[in-house]
Amino acid sequence: MSAFSEAALEKKLSELSNSQQSVQTLSLWLIHHRKHSRTIVTVWDRELRRAKPGRKLTFLYLANDVIQNSKRKGPEFTKDFEPVIVEAFRHVASESEENCKKHLGRVLSIWEERAVYESNLLEQLNQALYDGKKAKKRPYEESDVEDDSPSLNSPSLPPQTADLIRALQELENAASADASGHQRIASLPSEVQDISLIAKIVDKESGERLLRMVDDACTLLADYSGRQAAEIDDRKQLTQMLSDFLQTQKEILAEKERALEEYKLKLARVSQVRKELRSRLHTLPDLSRLPNVTGNKTYLPYAENLYSDD
Repeated sequence: MSAFSEAALEKKLSELSNSQQSVQTLSLWLIHHRKHSRTIVTVWDRELRRAKPGRKLTFLYLANDVIQNSKRKGPEFTKDFEPVIVEAFRHVASESEENCKKHLGRVLSIWEERAVYESNLLEQLNQALYDGKKAKKRPYEESDVEDDSPSLNSPSLPPQTADLIRALQELENAASADASGHQRIASLPSEVQDISLIAKIVDKESGERLLRMVDDACTLLADYSGRQAAEIDDRKQLTQMLSDFLQTQKEILAEKERALEEYKLKLARVSQVRKELRSRLHTLPDLSRLPNVTGNKTYLPYAENLYSDD
């Protein structure tokens, strides 16, 4: 992928369109450069406010894709978007049409379902979107309609081979494949895991030292647990993708088999025509061996009209 710079990011954001491919392509580039996450979020927020009203929602789609798909790599984007995401929601909602708010509500409902953020931040997003009013819960018949917004749901089209390859490659870096992470967790001292050992602390210094160890262990385990949860989601999604892909391939196979049978029948008919034509040719005179005729007499293609006038 190309090198990261603020200028490069600004250019890519200016070229961002509302298509799923455009959003996901830029999202992958951002996740690849996640070590610059703070700068990325700062530039994203600045360009969001500069964008025309019709393009602002696309910036939120991009943030959604980055936040959800980067968690398997690390928490950088989730943390760095947190301070700006509420005001970003409020800004987009205030400068967009009512239909745009419905799409923002869809993003928010997905974040609530998947617990992307803590409940207090989700509540702030709710207030930012609905001006302090609680969103009305839509009946199932209304909430189950198809949403064509990019990067929110699984695509309605069957997964492509490239999608499967990418999903499989990403699992190579999943939490369960992190040997160093396993080793660090396995090496945690017994002091941070056995609550009965707290009674043996005799001075403040040793207690504070143990507290730092426990804090580090909590951070390590929380991060690893988050990555494990993300991996589980990824594997569930991959399982569904494989199932959809297999079903699609079965349908394509059945269609190809039907087409093959049709082609075989056509081949049989054409072969029969060729056979009959060759048989017929043996009974027809060879016009090239007849003498040339001058004047107004012309040879017609059929033997019975060979000497007839025009």
